[in-house]
This record gives sequence, C-alpha cells and structure tokens, in this order.
Amino acid sequence: MREKLIETTKGALVSVLPISAVVYILSVTIVPIPIGTLALFIFGAILLIVGMGLFILGVDMFLVTLGEDFGATMTKSKKAILVVIVSLIMGFIITVAEPALQVQAKLVPGIPDMTLIFTVSAGVGIFLLIGVFRILLRIPLSILLAVMYIGVMILSIFVPDNFAAVAFDSGGVTTGPVTVPFIMAMGLGLASVRGDKEAREDSFGLVALGSIGPIISVMILGLFYKPDSVNPELAVIPEVQMSQDVLIKFAAEIPSSFYNVAMAMWPILAALIVFQGFTKRYHKRDLVRIFIGFIYTFVGLALFFAGVDVGFIPIGQFVGKYLAESSMKWLLIPLGAVIGYFIVAAEPAVHVLKKQIEEVSGGGIPGKAVLRYLSIGTAGALAISMLRALTGISLYWFLIPGYAAAIIMTFHTPKIFTGIAFDSGGVITGPMISTFLLPFSMGVCLDPSKIMTDAFGLVAMIALTPLITLQLMGMVYKKRIQEAKNIDLPQEEFVEFEEFDFDYDIKDDPRR
Repeated sequence: MREKLIETTKGALVSVLPISAVVYILSVTIVPIPIGTLALFIFGAILLIVGMGLFILGVDMFLVTLGEDFGATMTKSKKAILVVIVSLIMGFIITVAEPALQVQAKLVPGIPDMTLIFTVSAGVGIFLLIGVFRILLRIPLSILLAVMYIGVMILSIFVPDNFAAVAFDSGGVTTGPVTVPFIMAMGLGLASVRGDKEAREDSFGLVALGSIGPIISVMILGLFYKPDSVNPELAVIPEVQMSQDVLIKFAAEIPSSFYNVAMAMWPILAALIVFQGFTKRYHKRDLVRIFIGFIYTFVGLALFFAGVDVGFIPIGQFVGKYLAESSMKWLLIPLGAVIGYFIVAAEPAVHVLKKQIEEVSGGGIPGKAVLRYLSIGTAGALAISMLRALTGISLYWFLIPGYAAAIIMTFHTPKIFTGIAFDSGGVITGPMISTFLLPFSMGVCLDPSKIMTDAFGLVAMIALTPLITLQLMGMVYKKRIQEAKNIDLPQEEFVEFEEFDFDYDIKDDPRR
C-alpha cells in the first residue's frame, strides 16, 4: 500500500508540475504576480499533488470496485425495474457528489447553486439509464449519439444565449473525479456479464451519454428560468503579507473543503451500505479495503479542492485579467495553447480513463498515446477559447461544425475509439478546468455583461476536441492494422486488432 501511494503521488507530481512551472515562469517574466499570491499558488499545488495521489489510490479500492459490482449485479438480476431504479438513483447521487459541478455552480451567476446542481444531476441520472439500456440492448453508440446531438442543436435554437453556454459547459464538468470512475466501472461491469465479442467496446459510452443529459436538462431549465442577474463576481485574491498568512488561509479553507466533500460523498457511502445489505456481496476483508479506499478518496478530494479554491481560482483570474488589459493581450492565444496542453495531465479522472483503456484493450492502446492526443486537442480548444473571449465570436461557429464532424467520424472509426473519444470529452473537463481555466477565461473577458456568452463555453470547447482527436487516432490505428495485414506473413502471425501496439511502426518490421 505504501509503495502504491508513493507511486501515485509521484504521478501526481509529474501531472501538476508543468502547469505550476508555466504560472511561475509567467510571474517572473510578463505577469507581476504578488509574492503572497504566488505563495498561495505554490502551497495549493502541493495540496493538489498530495490530494491527487491519495485520490488515485483510493478510487480503485472504492469507486471502481463499487461501480463494477453495481453494473454486474444489475445485469445478472435481469429485472428491468431494478436497472431503472439503480441507474436513476446512482446517476443522481454521484453527480451531486461531483466537486467540479459544485465549483461551476458557484461561478454561474443568477442561478441558485442547488437549482443548477439538481437540474444537472437529474439529467445525468436519466441519460445514465439510457446508456445502461444501450449496453444491454446492444444499440450502436454512433447512431444514438447522432440522434442526441442533433436534438441538442435543435433545442439550443430556443434557449437564451446565456443559458446555452452554461448548458454545454455543464455537460463537461459533471463527469469528473467522482462520476467517471464509478460510471466507467459500471459500464465495464454491465458489459462483462454479457461476455460477447463486442462487450469490451460497449463498456465505453456511458460517460458520453451521461454528458449529454446535463446539456439538455440545463437548456430546458433555461426555457423557464429567468435569472435576476447575469453578471458574475470575480474571486477576491486573499491578502498575504507574511508567510504564516499562507498557512492561515489554507487552515481556514480546509475544514470547509472536508465538509463539502463529506456532504457530497455520504450518499455514495449510504448506497454501498444498502447494496451490501441486500446482496451480502462483500466479506469483512473486502469491506475494510473498500472503506479504506473511501477514506483515501475523501481526504484526497478535500485536500485537492482546498488547494484549487485558495491557490488556483484567484491566480487564474488574476493572470487572465492582467494580460487582457495589457498591450500583450494577443499573447493569450498561444499561452492558452501551452496551458491547455499541460493541464490535461493534472485532471484526476484522466488517469482513471488511461488505466481502463489499457485494461480493456489489453495494452494495445497505450495510455500515453491517448494522453498525447487529449493534450493536443485541449491546446487547440484553449487557443480558440482565448480568441472567443477577446473577440466575442459566437460559440456556435465552432460547436456546430465540430460536433457535425465528430458524428460523421463515428461511422468511419473503430467502435472502441468512438466510445473512448466521446467518454474522454467528459473526462478531461474536471476540477482543474473548472477551477483554473474557467476563472482564467472570466478574467480575460473584460466586459462583465458578456462573461456568460464569451467566457463560458470554454469547457464545451475542451469537451469537443477529444471527440475529433481520438477518433483521428482511431483512424490512424485502423490504417496501421490494414498495413500490417498487407505484409506477407502467415495468418497466425497477424496481430489482433485489440492487441496491436499503437506505438509500433509497421515500416520497421524486419520481416517485411
């Protein structure tokens, strides 16, 4: 256990270090960040590293185990009413527990936090149910996604612009470090009981459908809800005069973070108790391991959010606002690309996705290759988002052709990559995006009346790009398989599709 904790903490260090280095370089070159604010950021980064290390260790022991067992038990029961009830309730509960959604709710003006959280959670619950039946009934994911996104675009015509951007963003932030491990594991559990040839490919796609639900539910809210105010207030940077003030600020925030995470996660723990009471699935040793995993997950998330609330949100807005007001504001576009490239690795749920992809593909789809394509896509999304924040270009000029291209690609991409791509769109838009990049974009948008249309939508842009980049990766992957089969080798030496090494170059094969 100790060795694994050291390993996960090292991984968290590698993930957080690049974005921390970018901010530090900015502070000593073109953005005069106050030394106290920088100290808060550095200490926050330390909490992020420790928190992420604990979270990644705990998620396997708690959320992944629980998700797989829920999925397998539902499938084996063969009771439709049980599938409906469990899917709706668990979809709602885990979304309410999603910290990134709570962060977004605080940033969105004019809508009470719980109104937005419950609306989004209801959308996830309903569409998680749709995703479960898709796996059980073997409905092609590409067709279902095409129908859903066409419906989203039609509905958006009738929704106020202020709500449209928030709705698209909600589809991304709901699938973070709490929901992703559970939902992906639940899909794996559902598919594992089927045991057919296509079960592994169908285990992906639940996160993708769960991301569509919030978009539709918030748009429907926008048809009826009229907010009193639409001008958000930017975060106030804490005043730090002495080094002891840094510890005082975080000491004041940590109890609040623990309380918020506890309020968010107790329903999941309650669901475990109810599940165990009905199924008697776990032995005493298993329950101890799961409970330890819960503690690691709980403490890790609390430390993580204490770090981002005090150290990351204020500095994100400060850097964005300073550059937007300076003569170097166009530097925001390449800077956004650099930050976007590195910040993906700091998202906790991305590491969960990488691990499941490698497990499902038997190592044939390397996690490093997936991370590289995700980083490239996020870099492009951030560059475009900075351009939008500076110029006010409508979000729809990018979303409509982007989703159209992504949907068309689903009919030409291997099934497993379609599921991975659409799941990734939700996975990468977690707490780091909502607590650093969204405030950064809000700081760039100098006109408060346009923040809802120009700053919001950033999460939606980031969620869109993996749909394209990872399906491109799948097309490259498919092409390499076809090249391999054109080599004059005995049939038994052909590499199976799922086991093919993406980093292997066919042209270097000595037997060619």
